[in-house]
Amino acid sequence: MISIVPLSSAQPTLFGFNDNTSAQQRQMETQFDTLIDRAEMDRWLRDFSSEAHHVGSPKSKENAEAIAALLRSWNYDVEIAEYEVLFPEPLTRELELVAPTRFTASLMEDPIDGDASTSNTDNLLPPYNAFSTDGEVEAELVFVNYGTPADYELLERYGVSVAGKIAISKYGGSWRGIKPKLAGEMGAIGTLIYSDPADDGYGPGDVYPEGPYKNDSGVQRGSVMDMPTYPGDVLTPGVGATGDVNRLSREEAPTITQIPVLPISYRDALPLLEAMGGAVVPQEWRGGLPITYHLGPGPARVRLKLEFDWKMVTAYNVIARLEGTSMPDQWIIRGNHHDGWNHGAADPLSGIVAMLAEAKAVSRLAESGYPPARTIIYAAWDAEEPGLIGSTEWAEHHAAELQEHAVVYLNTDGNGRGFVNVGGSHVLERFFNEIMSDVEDPQTGVSVQQRRRANLRINSGSEKIRNEAKNRSDLRISPLGSGSDYTPFLQHLGIASANMGFGGHSGGGSYHTMYDTYEHYTKWIDPGLIYGRTLAQFAGRATLRLANAPRLPFDFQGFTDNVAGYIEEIETLADDMREKTATDNFDIDSGVYGLVLDPTKTFGPPIPKPAVPYFNFAPLKNALARLEDSADAYQNLAMSGTAASANQNYLLYTSERELIREEGLTGRPWYKHHIYAPGFYTGYGVKTIPG
Repeated sequence: MISIVPLSSAQPTLFGFNDNTSAQQRQMETQFDTLIDRAEMDRWLRDFSSEAHHVGSPKSKENAEAIAALLRSWNYDVEIAEYEVLFPEPLTRELELVAPTRFTASLMEDPIDGDASTSNTDNLLPPYNAFSTDGEVEAELVFVNYGTPADYELLERYGVSVAGKIAISKYGGSWRGIKPKLAGEMGAIGTLIYSDPADDGYGPGDVYPEGPYKNDSGVQRGSVMDMPTYPGDVLTPGVGATGDVNRLSREEAPTITQIPVLPISYRDALPLLEAMGGAVVPQEWRGGLPITYHLGPGPARVRLKLEFDWKMVTAYNVIARLEGTSMPDQWIIRGNHHDGWNHGAADPLSGIVAMLAEAKAVSRLAESGYPPARTIIYAAWDAEEPGLIGSTEWAEHHAAELQEHAVVYLNTDGNGRGFVNVGGSHVLERFFNEIMSDVEDPQTGVSVQQRRRANLRINSGSEKIRNEAKNRSDLRISPLGSGSDYTPFLQHLGIASANMGFGGHSGGGSYHTMYDTYEHYTKWIDPGLIYGRTLAQFAGRATLRLANAPRLPFDFQGFTDNVAGYIEEIETLADDMREKTATDNFDIDSGVYGLVLDPTKTFGPPIPKPAVPYFNFAPLKNALARLEDSADAYQNLAMSGTAASANQNYLLYTSERELIREEGLTGRPWYKHHIYAPGFYTGYGVKTIPG
């Protein structure tokens, strides 16, 4: 049984503060909450989302200037940092089924009665995948499920190859950019990606406008830049894309796809999939369309033609600074991107308006006698959608001073309704749990921590996670892979970072479609912006506590506990893989599969794999033991309540830098963090201890 406990009136001393400074901080936060104005947030959301505002569009620049004007009016020192970056826009998009019947895909989304924004298509980009290469290809189709490495292993057992074919994949299972990357490595000459209705269409719920989910013409746009190699401007890896910097040629840029790729709706995908033959797909691959799904190849044959305008555009980053009083050389950086693929009400503007409400409240506190001790920098990034470009270029451009002065980078992005989600550096785990316990969930009246704990206990598919949610005092924050603007700060520069937001109860069908509008968001995602206000309260506490804590609230015991878990996962994975590989190879060699498989079907045994060796984990475990001793020793000091000197705080916030190696990860040296990195074949998904 889960008891419902309202927020306590007791006021424990905040981590990093003493009794007096903690009481002052809490008094300030009470005043901060009264300054968050949902009506103002709603007005900003309506205005900023009135037109499409991708990087390089007039509305993106207009929004940047409007955000800058607001921040200036609140007495921030504001600049707009400009970068010249490559951004392809589509000139030609053609997709035809040429055999065994003929069909021409519309490749368009339908306007919705009652949603005026969907009829305002000024500057709206059509559905496409940015950083697909140009090309015209014609070939038979092969269905590859989600296009993951495991899917290709199963295809091999069916005797199906994508070499010389066009792969058609469902969205999901991995980040979209992995699908053409892996298909190309397997020999495919093109890729189509569609959203299956079983995943985010009529399978999970009613489609827009009757519900929040994807209707039959909706298409998820998005970048397919090879961000696991490096994010940011494809022509200027490692350096800021200022006007005079040396650039790669487009042919030299390794993060542009090698084959053409196009996203399509499930309405356009249906005739293609219906025309396919070959073996019936395995049960777990079947989607929600009213057909029998087949693997191919053929007889469905398609022609795909893509041409792009590979142009240079200006990205506008808004950078606003509120100088700290006693520790101005220590910077708390708070960011959210402002560009979108379309009207972008959910992604990213729901996060931007929460950040602006927070920034306004922080400035009003400073005016009323609560200025921050450390410098606070608010950043509204441009060009996040095509590949984290604005934030990456700024971080690369200012790398040296950021590594010297940046304490923490705090990120938000699109915001939803439901449960709090925090990912980040695990030195911040205790810090964020304290905030979770102090912020009230607007729908239930309990703390957002208690609501998240309940969700993990009831809905997690992992027994370990369910037990930890019941018994562990602090909820774990998730490790960060990639997918938003924390990436250059954490994984390139070694700046402790976090990503914050709410979700789980708001549906997902509008993501990167033309239906991500003010009308959709305020009806289906966060009516009344009640979770927008809660995000401002949550992120604002993080910003203010980090800005004011006499001793930075870094907890190394939580970090150590998580690293110990990652090492245990690696050991378990190695042991399980070794045992499974040995068992599978024995069954293959002894003919066991041949006795089980249906001889009338083209589905063979797995390919034997090399034996998994034994690894020496002793050096890793010895290092962990030393880390545990150091974390315990520091904890005794941290709990004493004594303020830290400037040098001690410097050592605390630069401790994350010790987790990066200048030579970077093997094969992708831009990524330097040796605890967190995006997976090479997962994209956004994290791989812990990648070094």
